[in-house]
Amino acid sequence: MTQTISINDSGRLQLTPLEIPSRLLLGPGPSNAHPTVLQAMNTSPVGHLDPAFLALMDEIQSLLRYVWQTENPLTIAVSGTGTAAMEATIANAVEPGDIVLIGVAGYFGNRLVDMAGRYGADVRTITKPWGQVFNLDELKTALETHRPTILALVHAETSTGARQPLEGVADLCNEFGTLLLVDTVTSLGGVPLFLDAWGVDLAYSCSQKGLGCPPGASPFTMSARAVEKLQQRQSKVANWYLDMLLLGKYWGAERTYHHTAPINLYYALREALRLLSEEGLANSWQRHQKNVEYLWEGLENLGLSMHVEQEYRLPTLTTVRIPAGVDGKAIARQLLNEYNIEIGGGLGELAGKVWRVGLMGFNSRKESADQLLAALRQVLPK
Repeated sequence: MTQTISINDSGRLQLTPLEIPSRLLLGPGPSNAHPTVLQAMNTSPVGHLDPAFLALMDEIQSLLRYVWQTENPLTIAVSGTGTAAMEATIANAVEPGDIVLIGVAGYFGNRLVDMAGRYGADVRTITKPWGQVFNLDELKTALETHRPTILALVHAETSTGARQPLEGVADLCNEFGTLLLVDTVTSLGGVPLFLDAWGVDLAYSCSQKGLGCPPGASPFTMSARAVEKLQQRQSKVANWYLDMLLLGKYWGAERTYHHTAPINLYYALREALRLLSEEGLANSWQRHQKNVEYLWEGLENLGLSMHVEQEYRLPTLTTVRIPAGVDGKAIARQLLNEYNIEIGGGLGELAGKVWRVGLMGFNSRKESADQLLAALRQVLPK
């Protein structure tokens, strides 16, 4: 006898069509996407092995090499957020027992520690107070002490707003046969980056910050040295979805099916990269620097101070000290609810101590800074 099963309607919501408030996203990410990028996202999808889409993948690869200033053949977009690209880098580069030295001066250095440990690395750390950066002498001493397989540094620490200088680091790594891995999540597109000239072996980023694109298609690159290590692994990459030996066959000449790519996100990424290429890297870097200096001046005129020494501040993200006696969360809520402006709070050691203000990608404009400064004049205690 066939049993009749009743449909459970408890989760059947009666909803109106989607309506989302229009916000100015001036937090640590995502940033607002360029209207042209959003328009591209609405293009009808094709198949993930369609010749038109494969040609678009090639365009993405070439444009990513441009914005990173690298010639690495294995330069792709990972189908996932920046955290997926971060994990892809660790999963492919690290074998159990590898000594991985990680510079920790913020939240995302700690995340690298956690990820590397999960993939069996012998993790060593060098630390600095949050908001500071490592100098070459400190890195050389750590390399001599630990002699790691990989040195991992966060170029743009999203939790602190600090920019880690990379010039000269690869020369130190070469003395010890060490690969240099770099987090460029909050720097790509808005901060000078020269991966090949600086000798970076592995790098990852995201789409929703300096590139001015929605999240979900995240840049990843490996140098020839890093690829050689990958090909010589004694064990398979522990993460099937992020295995570059497999993904490389989808993005490379073989065009072997691996997964169904997020077609419309790649449309958006292609357009964001096209716009950046059209503007030119040098112009984009200059625009970000000019606009953030304007913001800093405006914040200082309001009596606010920055957390990071000016020489090492990111042009894409600024940490602003919350004045004594001010409820930082209440101010951020008021900006969101009354002015439709999003800013971020502090993470980890800086929780409750700073606001994080992003001027990234399409949002790096004088008008964005003016809108925030005008709102802060209204909501900050007089």
